[in-house]
Amino acid sequence: MKPMWKIYALAVISFLIGTSQFVISGFLDQIATTMGISVANAGQFITVYSLTYAIATPILITLTVSIDRRKLILWSLAVFVFGNLLSYFFPGYGCFILSRMIVALGAGMVIVTTLTIATKIAPAGKQASSIAAVTTGFTTALILGVPIGRLLSSAFGWRSVFLDIALFGVLATLVIIAVVPNAKGDDPVPLLKQFALLKNPNVLTGLIITLFWLSGYAIVFTYISPYLLQGLHLPEGLLSPALFVFGIACLIGTTIGGYCADRFGITATLLIGMGINVVSLTLLSLSTGSPVFLFISLFIWSASVWSSQPTQQYNLVTLSPSQSGIMLSLNQSASQLAMAIGAAVGGVTINKFSLHSITWFGTVGVAAAMILVWGLHHMQIQHAD
Repeated sequence: MKPMWKIYALAVISFLIGTSQFVISGFLDQIATTMGISVANAGQFITVYSLTYAIATPILITLTVSIDRRKLILWSLAVFVFGNLLSYFFPGYGCFILSRMIVALGAGMVIVTTLTIATKIAPAGKQASSIAAVTTGFTTALILGVPIGRLLSSAFGWRSVFLDIALFGVLATLVIIAVVPNAKGDDPVPLLKQFALLKNPNVLTGLIITLFWLSGYAIVFTYISPYLLQGLHLPEGLLSPALFVFGIACLIGTTIGGYCADRFGITATLLIGMGINVVSLTLLSLSTGSPVFLFISLFIWSASVWSSQPTQQYNLVTLSPSQSGIMLSLNQSASQLAMAIGAAVGGVTINKFSLHSITWFGTVGVAAAMILVWGLHHMQIQHAD
C-alpha cells in the first residue's frame, strides 16, 4: 500500500476519535432527559473527559515514548473501545463518568500516536501535509460525526451511538494491523523538561491565549444542542442541518485562517478572527425565531472560531521553533483544559443565570484572548528591540 493511503487510514481513525469527543454535544439534552439530570450537570461529562485528556495524555506519552508506535496505538484503541462499550452497557451517571474518563485516556494516546506515525511513514517532503491530513480527520468529526450522531440518537437512542463508535473502533484496530507498519518510539523527554518551557513569558502567554479563546468557545459549544432547541427555539428537524452547517464552516474557517496567517501575519489574523467571533456570538443570541438568521450567525461563528486554530498553532511554534513538538503537545493539553473549563463555566452559567446567557459569557473569554494576543505582540516587539 502506498504511504499516503496509510496516512488516510490514520486520518479516518482520527475522525473516529474526534467524533467520540464532539458527538456528546449533539445530544446532551437527550442524555440529561434519560438520566433525569439538568443539562448543566450533563455538561460535566465533557468537563471530566477533557480534564482526563489534558492531564493524562502528556504523562502517558512520556511514559510510553520508547514503545513501538504501532503496538502503542493498538493498545490505545483497545482502551478506547472498552470505554465506549462501558458507555453503552452501563449508562448510569457514575459509570458514564468512568467510561468517559477511560475513553479520554485511549483517545489522547491514539491522537498523539497517529500524528507521530504519520511523520514516520510519510514520503519525503510530505510530513507537514501528512500531519494536516490526520488533523483534518479530527476536525471533520464536526462536519459529519456530530450531525450523524444526533440523527442516530434520535432514531435509536443516544447509547447506540457509543456502541457504533466501539464497533468502528474494532474495525480501526483491524485496519492498523493490516496497513500500518512498525514504527520505532522516540528517545525519552523528561516531563519536567517539557514544562520548563512555561518559564518563558511569551510561551506562557501564548498558551493562556489558547485557554481563554477555547474556553469561550466551549462555554457555548458544549451546550449547543439544548441552546439551539430551548434557548433559540430551533425546530428539532433543523438541528442536524444546523450542526452540519457548523461543521462545514469549521473546515472553511480552518482553511481561511491558515491562508490569512501566511498572507497577513499571525497577530492580525488572530485579532480579526476573534473579533468576528465576538460579534457572531452576539448575533447568534439575537437569532430567536429566525432560522435563516440563526444559520448565518452559526456559520460565521464557527468559521471565525476555527480560523484561529491553525493560526494559534503556528503562533506557538514560532515562539519556540526548536521545540515545536513539545509546544504542540502543551497546546493540546491547554486546549483540552480549556474545553473542561468552558463546560464547567457553561454549567454554572446555566444554573445561576439562564441557558440563553452562555453566549455572553463566551464572548468574555474570547475578548480576554484578544487582549492577550495584543499584549503578546507588544512583548515580542519589546524583546526584538
